[in-house]
Amino acid sequence: MKLSSINNLLELFFIQYEKQLDKNKILLSSLKEPKKKYSWHETCQSITKLSNELKKYVSKGDRCLLISENRPEWFISDLSIMLSGSITVPAYTTYAERDYEYIINDCSPSVIFVSNTEQFNKVKNIIKSKKFIKKLFSFDDLENVNQNEYQNINKLFFDLNNLNNNFKTNINRNDPACIIYTSGTQGNPKGVILSHGGILNNCEGAIEILEPLIKKDQTRFLTWLPLSHSYEHTVQFVQITVSARVFYAESIEKLIQNMKDCSPEIMTAVPRFYQNLYQKINASFSKATGFKKILVQKMLNLGLKKIKKEPLNLIEKIQDKILEKIVRQKIKSQFGGSLKTFVSGGGALDKEVGFFLNAIGLPTLQGYGLTETSPVVSCNPINDIRVETVGPPFKGNQVKIAEDGEILVKGENVMLGYWNNKEETDKVLKNGWLHTGDIGVFDNNYLKITDRKKDILITPGGDNISPLKIENELINSGIIDQAIVYGDNKPYLVALLVLNEEKKSLKEEEIKQRIEKVNKKLSKIENIKKFFTINEKFSIENGMLTPTLKLKRFKIIQKYKNSFEKLY
Repeated sequence: MKLSSINNLLELFFIQYEKQLDKNKILLSSLKEPKKKYSWHETCQSITKLSNELKKYVSKGDRCLLISENRPEWFISDLSIMLSGSITVPAYTTYAERDYEYIINDCSPSVIFVSNTEQFNKVKNIIKSKKFIKKLFSFDDLENVNQNEYQNINKLFFDLNNLNNNFKTNINRNDPACIIYTSGTQGNPKGVILSHGGILNNCEGAIEILEPLIKKDQTRFLTWLPLSHSYEHTVQFVQITVSARVFYAESIEKLIQNMKDCSPEIMTAVPRFYQNLYQKINASFSKATGFKKILVQKMLNLGLKKIKKEPLNLIEKIQDKILEKIVRQKIKSQFGGSLKTFVSGGGALDKEVGFFLNAIGLPTLQGYGLTETSPVVSCNPINDIRVETVGPPFKGNQVKIAEDGEILVKGENVMLGYWNNKEETDKVLKNGWLHTGDIGVFDNNYLKITDRKKDILITPGGDNISPLKIENELINSGIIDQAIVYGDNKPYLVALLVLNEEKKSLKEEEIKQRIEKVNKKLSKIENIKKFFTINEKFSIENGMLTPTLKLKRFKIIQKYKNSFEKLY
């Protein structure tokens, strides 16, 4: 299938639907509600039915706000909105009320979708006074809400017989598909307008990367990252492109169990997930004794040699094959036993974590992108993983490095602009080139991210320091769960630390010893001279993490400014 000749994402879905010899084959499954399964036929009919209903309330270009956890109805609603000619505006379920208010005021949606009572309660006070909202849809029945005030889409799907599936639209590749609000690590979220062509362009690049891993039968994907994130939103169309079977995870807490439940072959996640995985597996390795410890160490050493492309001699090759069966397969079985690859995006993956996961037989492809690029710019291919890079640019992307080292991107995948915000659009889009704010270099056509413009600390001597690099080293020390490095234009660097739950009783002297070990791995100007600890973890609930688990650096520093300054 030639993705470059497809006009829009609905056309992509319908082409793949027509190709299914067995239209009753399951496409979407909920692991929270195992009985909830949608075949290709039921998905197609549901999209048509909901779209027909939606057309009563929307005109072309209207916005529809979608607030829901990951579940089959999310996918169906997204495509129904597109089929009706309107634009999906996904919102995180973890937003605070003021975030919903800001987004609703900013994009003026004609229709709102909520999954359940819990999500409805977050916006009910806001939407009362909004005359532009014409209809409320839900996925479950809403408690204490009059039935004539909303429509449960699952009741609409009750009768799916004799529907005429008309996927003909006048939507072009440069028409908006969705408006995805950025996480807002620096302030108010901005609405990124992504086009149908931009997402299709991303699918094209993704298929090239995943081709060696795709089976003729249904490839199983586990979806955990919120679909309101541009990364997972685009992944759902990659899943359609390969006619996959999609499983929706229950929650991050049940992720490992869910992997055992559905044996996924491909799974996408953010660096925080892999960092946690690394810490858990590493902790279990450190408990190994005797012969088991020798096996684990040998497996790690040989795995590292392979991923670093160092040749193995004949004896090592034999040892590696044996260890593949008796150690790596055992590790893989904890994740369902079928995993072909993890794909990491949404932030920088620490190289130590990347080397480790690949070495123990959990292939992890690091990619790079931004919401503004639909979202992927580049990704490592499975047959040539270079851990310290984010891979070659996707086909159709033009990527160049500016004189100051900033990564610039041009292509169909670049956003149409920020919704209602020409000033911010003009700041980052210049002559068609998106100024990413990330610093990087090319190494044999593989892109390497070296820093982020906004997060660089500059010493009084003019040296540039990456706080992220130091924070990753601190987290990998084995006692620290979260860290923020501070010291822009200061004589030395200091850090705020959140200790691991089981290490909270450590004395200051013991923490200092660990930090000294970390300092030995760093240059002199990167050394942490002083620190303070706090008990409360940064979380989405306390407003210190974005929904994709990135630290809200600016907000954290503002809150603890006095504590940082006392260290000087």
